[in-house]
Amino acid sequence: MPIEFTSLSDLMSHGFDTVIDVRSPAEYAEDHVPDAISLPAMSNEERAKVGTIYKQVSPFDARKIGAAIVSRNVAHHLETALADKDGGWKPLVYCWRGGQRSGSVAIILKQIGWRADTIAGGYRTYRRFVFQDLHEKPLPHRVVLLDGNTGTAKTDILKRLPAHGIQILDLEGAAQHRGSMLGGMVGGQPDQKAFESTIACALARMDPTRPVVIEAESSKIGKINIPPSLWSAMCAAPRIDIGAPLDERARYLAGAYHDLSNDADRLMARLQPLRQHRSHATVDKWEQLFADGDMHGFAAALMQDHYDPSYAKSRAVHTPTVLHTIEPSDLTETGQAAAATQLADIIKSL
Repeated sequence: MPIEFTSLSDLMSHGFDTVIDVRSPAEYAEDHVPDAISLPAMSNEERAKVGTIYKQVSPFDARKIGAAIVSRNVAHHLETALADKDGGWKPLVYCWRGGQRSGSVAIILKQIGWRADTIAGGYRTYRRFVFQDLHEKPLPHRVVLLDGNTGTAKTDILKRLPAHGIQILDLEGAAQHRGSMLGGMVGGQPDQKAFESTIACALARMDPTRPVVIEAESSKIGKINIPPSLWSAMCAAPRIDIGAPLDERARYLAGAYHDLSNDADRLMARLQPLRQHRSHATVDKWEQLFADGDMHGFAAALMQDHYDPSYAKSRAVHTPTVLHTIEPSDLTETGQAAAATQLADIIKSL
């Protein structure tokens, strides 16, 4: 019998050795249960072919052809990805709606002797839990935002907190974007659904009675929207500021964005939209600093002329509650480590 999970937390504590997504590679790429491995019962092309036969010929013919395809693909998985699994292995299998694909694969695995089972409702059940937690229910977690001007190493300091026993949610990591005009990363961003999966499952594993530290962001990170329940919690959350002098921030930013400095065309293209907001003369100045190889001056000018005014304008509108301000002596590895220790002590006292 398929397992009837009641919540995302319930599903995340499933107790199986491996979660297997048997949907097509395209379905898996759009979104999947975190840590699930892809062992498709049908390829993208095979799934489309069976669907066409189902509609244009008959459901019976589609099931017969589909069964042959699934059998061949499962045989391949048994000879490759699953070849090293011993008799005690316990897999949990799911497909789109918990029907024929996952059921067919699970039957074969059970016949071998593995304790396989399926998720009732499949991926749709999982996606419903994610949507409920991030779009419909208030977030139960105690959120604290880590704030500060651009270049204050907030993301790096945030990532040091788990070593101190502090819960964090890394939104920029989940969105694969650094959250600014120049924030794009190699490989691009995930689908919105995949982003929501990552953060919903991360939150489901956390203790809601303890603070969760999140870097302050706008409502969009690149092309990704922060879902409403999380955004509401972030808007109401108190903040801890990281402060540092412009010169130190410029030094840090010039190093942090080294990938862009090696791709002049991509960098220049991202600056062009700001001609309408910061004037042609200002953007021309930035371009000249970059052309001269002065990355420190380029970073300083970009923050002074663009990022800092934007931040000041946003903060004037929202007037958040600031609990503490941390001012590292520098933003080197040593300075970041010291700031993380100080920040952790503050969080533990809340």
